[in-house]
Amino acid sequence: MTTAHDFSAVDIDGHDKSLSDYAGKVLLVVNVASKCGFTPQYAGLQRLWRDYRARGLVVLGFPCDQFGHQEPGNEADIRSFCSLTYDVDFPMFSKVDVNGDGAHPLWKWLKQEKGGFLGLDAIKWNFSKFLVGRDGKVIARYAPTDKPESLADDIEAALA
Repeated sequence: MTTAHDFSAVDIDGHDKSLSDYAGKVLLVVNVASKCGFTPQYAGLQRLWRDYRARGLVVLGFPCDQFGHQEPGNEADIRSFCSLTYDVDFPMFSKVDVNGDGAHPLWKWLKQEKGGFLGLDAIKWNFSKFLVGRDGKVIARYAPTDKPESLADDIEAALA
């Protein structure tokens, strides 16, 4: 059986990162963008990371430019924006596609594991979120409109 730990991705600094490094952790996997109406959610994601990382939560940000060209910059631009604007220090990755033939394998798998609204798998917009348990299995999928703070009860349950 496939789990999130079977995938790898290139981090924002250009290094291959195996998600098996996060085995035993609860993951919140999010497709992010710097110029989106939901971009202020970075603050809430950072709060979740700050509040729960000692208990085993890891927030993983995957920049994506597939929705309205809202992530136009390169990785250095993204890192700088996130750090200076929202004090983000949770793990960030290089830009990926989350839909289509070129979608990153992790995102193909996440969508397969938890379909979206009305059973449609496609990611609808930036700041779609997936909660992954310590075992690497997807627990829940959240819409871009779901604010990070609204996930606290589910995160608490996953960490228990």
